[in-house]
Amino acid sequence: MKLKILPTHLREKKRYLAFQAFSEIPLERDDVISMVTESSGNLYGACGTSQLGLWVVKVWNYPTHEKNMVRGIIRCNRDEVKRARAVIPTITKFRGKRVVFQTLGISGTIKAAITNFIKLKAADE
Repeated sequence: MKLKILPTHLREKKRYLAFQAFSEIPLERDDVISMVTESSGNLYGACGTSQLGLWVVKVWNYPTHEKNMVRGIIRCNRDEVKRARAVIPTITKFRGKRVVFQTLGISGTIKAAITNFIKLKAADE
């Protein structure tokens, strides 16, 4: 039996949080995923984290001469945007090094988040 896809009007609505992070060491997508899940687990626990529906969509590296900068997009449930935004600034350390996360903005689509906050053309994905 083939599984049926849930119709769009029954799916949970999503929002996309654009963020940037400065760190003392280079960060990869897997590092960002572990930091976000660990921080949300510490803040809300397992049940609260599952309600947020956090998912790291995309991460771009921007190496600079002073710090390693990373920009990216995190998906969350529409009703949990405030709680998801609260997770981002609680990330302060990774592997003993300092990390600073900032929210750049919130968008309803990935394309708008990229063009408005990440400042990339949508074709550069």
